[in-house]
Amino acid sequence: MDAKDIEFGLDTFGDVTRTPEGELLTAAETIRNIVAEAELADAVGVDFFGIGEHHRPEFAVSSPEMVLASIAARTSRIRLGTAVTVLSSDDPVRVYERFATLDALSDGRAEVVLGRGSFVESFPLFGYDLRDYDTLFEEKLELFVELLKEEPVTWSGTMRAPLENADVHPKTANGLRTWVGVGGSPESVVRVARHGLGLMLAIIGGPAARFRPFVDLYHRSVRSFGTTEHPVSVHSPGHIADTDDEAWDTAYPGFEEMRNTIGAERGWGPYSRAQFQQEVGPAGAVYSGSPDRVARKIADTITTLGIGRFDLKYATGTLSHEAMMRSIELYGTEVIPRVRRLLADA
Repeated sequence: MDAKDIEFGLDTFGDVTRTPEGELLTAAETIRNIVAEAELADAVGVDFFGIGEHHRPEFAVSSPEMVLASIAARTSRIRLGTAVTVLSSDDPVRVYERFATLDALSDGRAEVVLGRGSFVESFPLFGYDLRDYDTLFEEKLELFVELLKEEPVTWSGTMRAPLENADVHPKTANGLRTWVGVGGSPESVVRVARHGLGLMLAIIGGPAARFRPFVDLYHRSVRSFGTTEHPVSVHSPGHIADTDDEAWDTAYPGFEEMRNTIGAERGWGPYSRAQFQQEVGPAGAVYSGSPDRVARKIADTITTLGIGRFDLKYATGTLSHEAMMRSIELYGTEVIPRVRRLLADA
């Protein structure tokens, strides 16, 4: 792709944050801060803003579409979507309807990133059996693809009631751009290609280069199925400040707290500063540091993988709203222009 056509996004899971003095904010305060962060992202030229869906105390947003609707009313150009919507524990018809409504409110700026869910709290919460984890996603994705055609749907499966010539409203102006978030299994990549959807790779550890086989598999599979091919997108965490040391010292406590909270549930060992520093290095998946360092690392990832969009997950753990606002400002005004120049020069 031409450097000017590469898209740059920002993602947040709505992490409940702290003030610069260390006081924990409420979920309500965090949600209002997210709206302000999206407004800034729009103002500084970021292409996309995504909000993840979670149902646990560390994250404030359980209904991304509600927050995105508020953002739509306060922005003018930035595209708005999720990171991700857990389709397995939702109803495809309702998901389509909510995002078609967001598309109307935003004048055609809505998109959706669908996923299976790396956190599973939503399954028992909404009455789903985790033993049906794979079948739920496969069937519901199949139905969602039919709904994207915006024509009457006849469909049947084993996980929900069938539809017979069902017409779903509202319609969108120009279709609903749809991605599927994938952690890196070949089967998931092939599924995305088979349905002709966009591939969103979540790279949260290790070097980006190890995901090149998945990018190649996606493009080969699309050609094999004869479906629609889309640019591949990458989602990775990071934080930007005026200097490397400032970025690392500011970001690390939030990374440590979040990693240890989740790690305690999943049997991981304690997170260390040494692990963090390895991940912010050239072979890691954390894009943190000064604008120049982050820009060079993003440009290298785009070149190595041949992707069309890079989304920086700018919120991790209890990083303060003020620090995230500065990170967003630097991302839009310094990092993105530098990446485009590096790509053009290359």
